[in-house]
Amino acid sequence: MSGRLTSWRLALRLARRDARRSWVRSGLVLVLIALPVLAVTAAATLYETHQMTGSEGVDRRLGTAAAKVYTYRHAADVAQTADPETGGASWATRRRATPPTERQVLDTLGGERRAVPIATGYLRYRTAEGMGDAQSVATDFDDPLTAGIATLSSGHWPESDDEVVVSQALLDRDPGEQLTLRGGTKLDIVGTAESTSYRDTAFVFARPGVLPTTGSSGDQAWLVAGGPVVWQQVRQLNDLGAFVVSRAVLADPPSASQLDPDMQYSDAGIDSAELTILVLIVVMVLIEVVLLAGPAFAVGARQQTRTLALIAAAGGTPRQARRVILASGVVLGAAGAVLGVVLGIAAARALQPLVQHFDVQRFGPFDVPWLPLGGVAAFGLVSALLAAVVPAFIASRQNVVAVLGGRRGDTRASRRSPLIGLVLVGVAVALAALGVRRASGMGGGGEVPIALSAVVAVLGMILLAPVAVVALARLAGRLPLPLRFAARDAARHRTRTVPAVAAVAATVAGVVALGISITSDEAENRETYTPRLAMGQASVTDYAQKADWPAYLAAAREVAPESGPTLIRGIPSGGRTYVDFRARFVGQPRSMLSSWGGELATSVVVARDPADVDALGLDAEAAGRARRALAAGQPVVFADRAVPDGPARLTVKQQAPRERRMTTLGQVQVDAVAVPVAQAYAPVQAVLPTSVARRLHAPVADVGVLVPGGLSSAQQQDLSEKVAAISSRAEVYVERGYQADSAVVIIKLILAGLGAVLMLGGTLTATFLALSDAKPDLATLAAVGARPRTRRGVAGGYALVVGLVGSVLGALIGAIPGLAITYPLTDRSGYFSGPVPDGLATHYIDIPWLMIAGVVLGLPLLTALVMAAAARSRLPMVARLQ
Repeated sequence: MSGRLTSWRLALRLARRDARRSWVRSGLVLVLIALPVLAVTAAATLYETHQMTGSEGVDRRLGTAAAKVYTYRHAADVAQTADPETGGASWATRRRATPPTERQVLDTLGGERRAVPIATGYLRYRTAEGMGDAQSVATDFDDPLTAGIATLSSGHWPESDDEVVVSQALLDRDPGEQLTLRGGTKLDIVGTAESTSYRDTAFVFARPGVLPTTGSSGDQAWLVAGGPVVWQQVRQLNDLGAFVVSRAVLADPPSASQLDPDMQYSDAGIDSAELTILVLIVVMVLIEVVLLAGPAFAVGARQQTRTLALIAAAGGTPRQARRVILASGVVLGAAGAVLGVVLGIAAARALQPLVQHFDVQRFGPFDVPWLPLGGVAAFGLVSALLAAVVPAFIASRQNVVAVLGGRRGDTRASRRSPLIGLVLVGVAVALAALGVRRASGMGGGGEVPIALSAVVAVLGMILLAPVAVVALARLAGRLPLPLRFAARDAARHRTRTVPAVAAVAATVAGVVALGISITSDEAENRETYTPRLAMGQASVTDYAQKADWPAYLAAAREVAPESGPTLIRGIPSGGRTYVDFRARFVGQPRSMLSSWGGELATSVVVARDPADVDALGLDAEAAGRARRALAAGQPVVFADRAVPDGPARLTVKQQAPRERRMTTLGQVQVDAVAVPVAQAYAPVQAVLPTSVARRLHAPVADVGVLVPGGLSSAQQQDLSEKVAAISSRAEVYVERGYQADSAVVIIKLILAGLGAVLMLGGTLTATFLALSDAKPDLATLAAVGARPRTRRGVAGGYALVVGLVGSVLGALIGAIPGLAITYPLTDRSGYFSGPVPDGLATHYIDIPWLMIAGVVLGLPLLTALVMAAAARSRLPMVARLQ
């Protein structure tokens, strides 16, 4: 045992000295190891800081109180977890149940206690344009118990019932010097304050009982002072019908056995499929880091060949030679892991204000998750150790005589590796096919085989990379000298070339797979998007039975008179009376549409003018056909398939609130026109001429305000506030077509940026190491008359070889999981009980050719140009044999 430790001590000492001597190469390895550790550390620390536990955010919720107690009317059989507001609670509603009073709460808790009432909720207030929404907190902010719930910025806390304090976000909406509530109550604004829980949010702070709010923390609530409220006291208050958030219980929550049986949730933990995919992602990241760091260890092992040969000549074993190279992985991996963790924590601290800007919920105290970060550091150490494994085994099998004689003892390529690689790629294709098959069935569960196929495909690609490098070298005979030299040198020194090529390929494979999946998912969203109005139009909708349509029309004309607001009429579907419309062509099934619904409070529009059909957002062909039919006095019935025009039976039935059966108002048979709609969806069932509506004896009323000219974003905000002042149920909608989620755009940019950084980093690192290793060859070229720019050409050529071979391999391999994952992502076969309607696909595939071309061709060319421009033209003469 002591001999083994001595051997490792010697190897570590040699590795430490080699790291100091070859500080540039060591720095590259440190960067490659530390960067992923830094990124994960920063992300984990920021996430932990963002995720506040109950005890961390207790002051923001309770102030300095020992507990908050709240009740609901008619609540009985109350049960709760340690935190009823976030962890869960249950109760039964009984009309005879009465909530406990403040006195009962204090008597139950016992001791010398006092309580301060608090109410949180929402309210509406008047703005310059109409109505706005705000959160509200009503309590005695001068009481020490409430300290920590909000922070006063200016002015003073409310001292009377006609005063309020508001947040800056509300003040920016220009409510005036007084806050006018929806009911007309005017309150003086005497200061500004900010919630300690949320930022950039409209808040109103007042004294208890002042604000008519929609409660969010119960019908009654109190902050209770005094000693700790323990779990037994919480259960006693539950028996009275109250819920309790206790500071002591949050700090020391009860065990599962102490909870009510209804609250003993079975926490199954992370789903097995999610765990599998998470493990596969970690494996992929580990492979990427190992491949990126592999060339540096390969070059380091080559530079130590003479030292290792001397050790072998002096009686050293291959195991001792391997330990020397593996020790480099231990030294550099440990240093990189520690450096990454330290810098990651510092980066998280620096980025916290920036990340906070994107979240309205305020972060908790800066929190470093030390235990998970230990695993992250171990990841860095293991990745460096694995990166050194292959160079260590190759170095231990070198020809000692050849090395001591000044020749390089390169080993022959394995003939079995490419065959194993082909088998692995075949297995990956089979796994992807299995995932597609599962995803296309009703059972689902295709994600795990597809994710596994990605890892297997990358492993197979690593074994095939040497074949691709050698094949390119054999085809390089007609290329210019710099490219020919680079290709053949890359094939000759596969130990440093293959990891770099594989790292680039793994990066491109990930980019291509994710790019295809994200683009296909976006294509599905775009193709299945159904406009609710004609493009560019706007509408005001209110489903109330007695909506004030003239007021809505006046508001729209005031905001956008140039857009020509007008009223649309139809058979109303809102209100308490239910109206049912049926249309059936003779000889056709009863159901003409799979679904319908839009921005109008009706399923049947009654057109006073054929142009009214323009409000329905139909495509040009369908809209033109509908206009011609209405001009001829024929009703238009929408269908999700091709239906011949002809006689149709139209029926209107009605059911009043207290009636059990439908009453038929009218039924007619007329010649109608069937208009197929895209996506098996229509905004309404039909459009009737006024004459047909009269024959049906159907109720006809205003059902919406149409703004044909549309609204700008500012006009939409103004109109929304105006209609909110008329009714809280009204809605303003502007049809702007499909809008790509900003998160998708950000993900694509991050994906492209990450791929570019990894490709550039891997290629430039490998090229730099190759040029360092090829100094004797380049010096010989210079000695026999090669021009200085030849070295620049070789540098660019080597970068092009590594980047191009890796990107082509990666694109082919990445397409396997990329195409397969589109099936579970975009499969729509389960949406329909019968045949898929015309015009709809069962799944969507959209390949981002431009992005792939940029990654496969653009980035390798860019890398080659950068390397050629940055490489030194002249080298000092060195000995040819080392």
